[in-house]
Amino acid sequence: MMAKGSFSWIGAVLLSTIVTGYSAWISSGYLSILLYFLSITGMLLSIFFIIFFRDPQRKPLGNEDDAVSPADGKVISIKNRTVCIFMNIHNVHVNRAPLGGTVTHLDYKPGGYIPAFNKDSFVNERNHVVLSTDHGTLELTQIAGVLTRRIVSYISEGSHVKRGERIGMIRFGSRVDVVVPEIYEFTVGINDKVKAGETVIAMKKEKTR
Repeated sequence: MMAKGSFSWIGAVLLSTIVTGYSAWISSGYLSILLYFLSITGMLLSIFFIIFFRDPQRKPLGNEDDAVSPADGKVISIKNRTVCIFMNIHNVHVNRAPLGGTVTHLDYKPGGYIPAFNKDSFVNERNHVVLSTDHGTLELTQIAGVLTRRIVSYISEGSHVKRGERIGMIRFGSRVDVVVPEIYEFTVGINDKVKAGETVIAMKKEKTR
């Protein structure tokens, strides 16, 4: 399955590949060689995009009140009730809801191109999502990385999302920060690898005792 919001990218590269391939076939000399090179490059880029924009099915682990990871990647920071997950270029870039609830607030802000793992990445393009859940307020921030400034949101204010449901996508290198409700405690540590909509990252405090 391909991620929603990726078809224009894949389609544009595929079309370019077909056009340059046909042009190379009807051309000759150095122009034909150049066009064949561009066509092969386009074909490789198409394969890369198809792999990059993959969107596999995921089944949340744990119980319904356990918070699952919003993103594929590596845990790079845990402070108080906030966990930061860095998504590398080889990770699936579709983000999912850690808990079920209602979207009460969306705040999108354009920004710069600082690497998402950098401490100064607060100036980058971001999308702040607030979820009202049965267990308290959960906040999630999608932060775009150095290669692109495009965050695709699948939700709007008032939307009800299920635990593990797709909520959006960040193209290329990026980060997702999550602030869990006060009654939760993280069950992951620094450098742990997590999967969006599947890996349990936090549980209610009484369950971790």
